[in-house]
Amino acid sequence: MNIAVIPVAGLGTRLLPTTKSQPKEMLPVGRKPVVQYIVEELIRVGIDQVLFITGPGKASIENHFDINKELVEALRESGKEELLAELEFDRFRTQYFFTRQRQLLGLGHAVQCARTFVGNQPFVVALGDSIIGLKAESDVVQRMQACFTENDCAVVIAFETVPWDEVHQYGIAHPAHEGEVFEVVDVIEKPSCEEAPSNLAIAARYIFRPDIFEALDRTAPGKGGEIQLTDAIRLLIKDGHKVYGVRLREHERRYDIGNFQAYFRAFVEFALADEKHGEALREYIATLNGAS
Repeated sequence: MNIAVIPVAGLGTRLLPTTKSQPKEMLPVGRKPVVQYIVEELIRVGIDQVLFITGPGKASIENHFDINKELVEALRESGKEELLAELEFDRFRTQYFFTRQRQLLGLGHAVQCARTFVGNQPFVVALGDSIIGLKAESDVVQRMQACFTENDCAVVIAFETVPWDEVHQYGIAHPAHEGEVFEVVDVIEKPSCEEAPSNLAIAARYIFRPDIFEALDRTAPGKGGEIQLTDAIRLLIKDGHKVYGVRLREHERRYDIGNFQAYFRAFVEFALADEKHGEALREYIATLNGAS
């Protein structure tokens, strides 16, 4: 399995005005933009073809993963070759592809845009606004790949444990049994606390067989005309396909860069973990706390 799809077409309205001309996936978290952490996570587990599902105003993502020969030459000529290490991701052997989601009709529709590209191969979907683990140090996709092969799954989904009073914000698993790896009986989109069968929330990483495209074809649009990926997964479960879940481990916290509170917290945590500047920042924050 060497193909990944990264949906990055969303407008990022909860982060306005920051996202008016800057994709939320390109916002810096510590030293890198959000989407670079995600690509590096995927490359570590053997992905070498990445398809970005983009939209209007997302050209900077394409530019970021392009090779900028002029910048490289300028660094060399000015004696700043040590900075070339910061562009190490330019030398990855990954192939990058880009296609437009011409209408913003939900995550399910975004995945449909990858149909021709993936063909009859299984593929990973990694949401472009969610980092898994501090510094993206996670092997959850590798564990999902193993689950996919061992259990002959149509779908494998990453799940995280969330507080019960937050289950109404997520797609929630109905697991067949306890454990780090489990079969999924159903997925309920944003249930109430009383209706939720667990507090295991979908955590921005999926693996699909191409069966998902036929299920998406049969998925009726919901609110706003959007095609919900969760609804298509439920159809596969009803049709008898195996759907499994893999829990995030304790160190694999999901950083969802979807609103300012989450973004600020992620930036601070990644900055404090920076090997060069983290300790100085920690001392500075301590002085602010003392002043307050």
